[in-house]
Amino acid sequence: MDDKIIVTNLGRLKAKYGAAGAAKIKAAVKKLVAADKLRGLDTRLIALDDGSAMKRLKAPAVTNAADPRQNKEAIDAVCKKLSPDYLVILGAPDVIPHQDLKNPVFDPPDEPDQFAFSDLPYACEAPYSRSPENFTGPSRVVGRIPDLTGSTDPSYLVGLLDTAATWKSLPFSEYSTYHGISAKVWEASTRLSLDNMFGSNSDLHLSPKKGPKWSASQVGRKIHFINCHGAESTSQFFGQSGKSFPIAHEAKLVKGKISEGTVASVECCYGAQLYDSSVLGDGHPICNTYLEGKAYGFFGSTTIAYGPAEGNGGADLICQFFILQVLGGASLGRAVLEARQQFISSAPQMDPTDVKTLAQFILLGDPSIHPVAVVAPQTAMKMGTRAAQSVGDAVDRGGRRQQLHAKGLWLAKNQPVAASAEKKRKSSTIDAAMKKICDKYYVKGAKTQSFKIKRGPSARSAMAKAITPTAFHVALGVAPAKKSRIPQVIAVVAKEVAGKIVSYRALHRK
Repeated sequence: MDDKIIVTNLGRLKAKYGAAGAAKIKAAVKKLVAADKLRGLDTRLIALDDGSAMKRLKAPAVTNAADPRQNKEAIDAVCKKLSPDYLVILGAPDVIPHQDLKNPVFDPPDEPDQFAFSDLPYACEAPYSRSPENFTGPSRVVGRIPDLTGSTDPSYLVGLLDTAATWKSLPFSEYSTYHGISAKVWEASTRLSLDNMFGSNSDLHLSPKKGPKWSASQVGRKIHFINCHGAESTSQFFGQSGKSFPIAHEAKLVKGKISEGTVASVECCYGAQLYDSSVLGDGHPICNTYLEGKAYGFFGSTTIAYGPAEGNGGADLICQFFILQVLGGASLGRAVLEARQQFISSAPQMDPTDVKTLAQFILLGDPSIHPVAVVAPQTAMKMGTRAAQSVGDAVDRGGRRQQLHAKGLWLAKNQPVAASAEKKRKSSTIDAAMKKICDKYYVKGAKTQSFKIKRGPSARSAMAKAITPTAFHVALGVAPAKKSRIPQVIAVVAKEVAGKIVSYRALHRK
């Protein structure tokens, strides 16, 4: 039985680090496999580019490491054959690529991301596609242990594998406090998020004026929740008050200060972007810096993320759901899977920004790590040479996986979701209503994109037909129009019923 599968591309690792460097990585994986064995997990390393090994698994080998389709199809075949409880992607996107899903709200220059780079499809049984709405049924527990994109030194990845081999669950008290950082303009939303997770928002720090030189005790807390601005290929997060965008958090200022066992949930745009920092001379990406400091997990977005200034939605929700599952004792990977499923379920219909949010948030770290120790609900009997608790754990874990698998398949079949292809629109009533809403947020001259809603069998039932949305409309623009350090993009997302706008929400670029 293979409880945990680690997939990588050995050819790419050898190309990056040479034969000697790849050998060091394989030795570190071997130590992780041995450590997992003591925990009761049977772990196997599979090279997706190893033709012989893949043939034995009746899976297609990857011949072009950069091809998302080949990697998706290879991983799907491995999972179908072995049904692991945990799937670990070993390497940055230049070893195993993200899936380049089409961004449904791509609208340059305000929304310049043509793709939502994603590990979500690896968590789904749905076949290869670049349409993100096809991946609303996640059913696998997946995480990525990344090396440094473009690196030639294997020591960073060896260090992360050492963390994965030596982690220990800690008492809940270690995770009962947090380091919270928010742009001042999103104070209301972030306070609500912290109340939902911890029952208190008293440890929230607003930028400006707080940061980025946080004290050792602040950075040393084991939960980091950050709702700030991010920017592409930048190792900094930014606060905001009016037109002021001070640095709120910075990789070089937290380097060496992260507490082992830290779990970060980060709403910022590009927070989990694994860009090649070697060509920028700006130090490692902030997500890589956290993992280098022995953080157990980093949950963040590869591209532009959205959320409201007040209330919760989009990035707020999926990041909250992740932390709540971690605090409840879930493994990092299960926490992400349950957060994804809860995020999908929480929307009566997923609009185009929901679809992008689901796609772009990924887990960096070993998905089998349980940061928070919980008391086992049953007392295990000793069985053979396996750890006393391991057989009982495996049985319980198997039951959870069956439930999550069934829920993922149901969501894939039934969840109403906006199609990624833009819908042709000929309605002066809709155009006038969208202009009026955009004017309220000082978004001038925005182009409205319209989207059909795909429905499953349950959404086509007689009860569901009573009052049901027929389309979503999205307009993006910058408000105010003056240039700023971080583009102030607002996405107006409206819902149509029977030819009229019945509700809308305004989301802000993080």
